[in-house]
Amino acid sequence: MRSNFHTRIEPRPRGPVLLEVGECFCRNDRRRMESQNSTAESTRDWLAPGLRNAFWFVTFNALSYQIVLGSPMLLYAKHLNASATVLGIIAGMMPLLVIFQIPAARHIGRVGYKRFVFAGWGTRVTLIFLVALVPLTGRFLDPGNRIALLMFLLFGFNLARGISSAAWLPWITALVRPEVRGRYLAWDSACVNAGSCLTLLLAGWAIGSRPTEWRFSAVFLFSATMGAVSLSFLRRIPDAAGVAQENRNPNPVPWGAIAAHPPFRKLLWMNIAWAAAYGGLGPFTVAYLKTAAGMTENHILLVTAISYLGGLSGLALFGGRLDRHGSKPVLTMTLLGWVVLLAGWALLAGGVVPARLALVLMLQLGMGLGYAVFSMANTRLAMAVVPIMGRDHFFALFSVVSSVALGIAPVLWGVGIDAIGSGETSRAGFAFNRFSLFFLLVTAACALTAALSRRLDEPHAADMEDLLRDLLARTPLRSWMRLWPRG
Repeated sequence: MRSNFHTRIEPRPRGPVLLEVGECFCRNDRRRMESQNSTAESTRDWLAPGLRNAFWFVTFNALSYQIVLGSPMLLYAKHLNASATVLGIIAGMMPLLVIFQIPAARHIGRVGYKRFVFAGWGTRVTLIFLVALVPLTGRFLDPGNRIALLMFLLFGFNLARGISSAAWLPWITALVRPEVRGRYLAWDSACVNAGSCLTLLLAGWAIGSRPTEWRFSAVFLFSATMGAVSLSFLRRIPDAAGVAQENRNPNPVPWGAIAAHPPFRKLLWMNIAWAAAYGGLGPFTVAYLKTAAGMTENHILLVTAISYLGGLSGLALFGGRLDRHGSKPVLTMTLLGWVVLLAGWALLAGGVVPARLALVLMLQLGMGLGYAVFSMANTRLAMAVVPIMGRDHFFALFSVVSSVALGIAPVLWGVGIDAIGSGETSRAGFAFNRFSLFFLLVTAACALTAALSRRLDEPHAADMEDLLRDLLARTPLRSWMRLWPRG
């Protein structure tokens, strides 16, 4: 049967049509290639030229300072029978001397970021070489005199660090674009944690279970050598333009107005509370593991090194999420995690849970992750709320207030621990002693910090629920949750 409807198809010239279609495909291919090239170029060039040297600098710097400012130095002081108060002074000296950033900030513009930092770091390295000689003086100096000499050199080291670090944050802030600062800080944290983990593993191997003076001297010499290597990469970091013009204002610095800037003031209060919580954890966790838990020096350095592996996971979990969700929800989530971890330490010190190596390793991994993520989010938020005008002075005040609180905290905790002494009383199966009380009070201080983080100001920050949803949807946590037993 033939249809009653007939459609006439007019023939069209084929050449122009094929030409038009070909041009369309060419345009689409060209656009796709240009998009891919621009994406690759933006991925490849997200940092200023030469700024990748900063990652090498912080890596070798971590290989150096983790020995002088971390557990190996505290273990050497404990090897010399230093009291908890002395340990607190050693731990608090570094952040306390950051107060010299206040007068130093006025001179950064005249000297320049790069020269200012390089001069201080060079002085630091020289003093570490002198620290390496202290253990060798055991033939003619008693332990008390060696502690005095050590603290004198550490004072000079931390003074040089405190002055020169005034230029570091403004320098990096000027070099890194705002939209990639979270990504930069994540990579910076990963490099620091990798270097810290490696150096503590090497230090634990070198010191061993029966440390001697020459072993400590070799570890300190390694620290000085790595510091010298870091200077070669520091020299290659590009300087920031326009620093001199920003600092030529002859008028007095309005420190009161800077501290009263509302978003900045809230950030300062949160950092003071954080300092009270975190300030004593380094030295007195080591002291607890050494005295109460009975761990040897190399085991303590091993578990401390493992904590930096936890810090490395911060890059995978929060590397891109800081820029996408903001710092405020990350800070709140991290601080709530800290409350849980510190409660675990309190149960450990109170004898409710036995101090097994596996549990200590889990707590250290969590602390490493928590510290790395908190530091990234805290620094990024400071970069966001600090205005360009007066940036050097804002960062100087931020570093000084945070660091002075971090310096006072371990001294006060140390005096309190010495005052309590070795006495112990038990209630409902929980042993109240100097270390369990310390961890309980630190847990309360961390809970206060979490409450203060909820009051922070950050434009365009996401809710913590959005961050949790993102973590569950795009990380291995989603697979783990599927394995969780359901009733």
